[in-house]
Amino acid sequence: MKNMFFKLLSLVVVGMLALTACGGPATATPASSASQLSGTINISGAFALYPMMTVWAADFTKLNPNVQFNVQAGGAGKGMTDALAGAVDIGMVSRAIQPAEEAKGAYWVSVAKDAVFPVISAQNPVLADLMAKGISPAMFKKIFITGEVTTWGQAVGNSQNTDAIHVYTRSDSAGAADEWALFCGGKVQADILKTAIGVNGEPALVDTVIKDPLGIAYSNLNSVFDVTSGKIVSGAVVPPIDVSGTGQVTPDEVYKTTADAVNAVAAGKYPSPPARFENLVTKGKPAGVVQAFLVWILTDGQKELSQAGYVPLTPDQQAAALAKVK
Repeated sequence: MKNMFFKLLSLVVVGMLALTACGGPATATPASSASQLSGTINISGAFALYPMMTVWAADFTKLNPNVQFNVQAGGAGKGMTDALAGAVDIGMVSRAIQPAEEAKGAYWVSVAKDAVFPVISAQNPVLADLMAKGISPAMFKKIFITGEVTTWGQAVGNSQNTDAIHVYTRSDSAGAADEWALFCGGKVQADILKTAIGVNGEPALVDTVIKDPLGIAYSNLNSVFDVTSGKIVSGAVVPPIDVSGTGQVTPDEVYKTTADAVNAVAAGKYPSPPARFENLVTKGKPAGVVQAFLVWILTDGQKELSQAGYVPLTPDQQAAALAKVK
């Protein structure tokens, strides 16, 4: 009889535990689901998205310990080439995807928005004039595309200054270069002044301009603005873009902090281009662990963008991107 009692008691306890489990709240990522994800995801491409991708990769691995990442920068051109060649699972591309690339199997989705900014040295000889008057899109075209303006005096209307403008550009294939060329009146990176001094990679480009008082270039938001300090990197200045061409800068055209830049892009007050979407590219529609990672980026991963100096997708953009990935 005693044995029978303990058997019945055991059945009651098991039943109560089962009911408790069924009535508990659902979790976003059940442990059983997380444990099923495994593998290594190889990623390469745009310097613009590289800082955010390293954060996403680390956080996703914390949730899914059996998923590892290999993330490398190298420019948008490398990201696209590697993705189409199957050398990586995901290519980071900081520009619009071309129809010819889609024809080769490029399957892409936008995951964030940021922008390309002009950058000069804090030691520029006409810095005060530049900050007061700004540089108009027409003037940027004459500096970066046609080469009609060759001195800083010409740029600010001061005939007394004859200091030559040193134009720098990316020597590697870069989405930032394409976007900057579009803004300046060109179409692609190759339209930037042929005599511009080529520098390989985003960090080196910014560092080169900081060290050259006569230099001017362009930079991704997260390369010229320090997300940690919330300020422009030491030695660099972002000259205001005089969108109206009046020669008078308004307060919302001056970007001194990361928040200034991010808010301007988010509100649509910064020109587009060079504001643009950041895209991830796969060879064909993603599946398996790669698909799971992209879905996570478009949901939970969006929460981290603002703190890292990027602009999250709007709800409509997010829904469209998820529909494309799933």
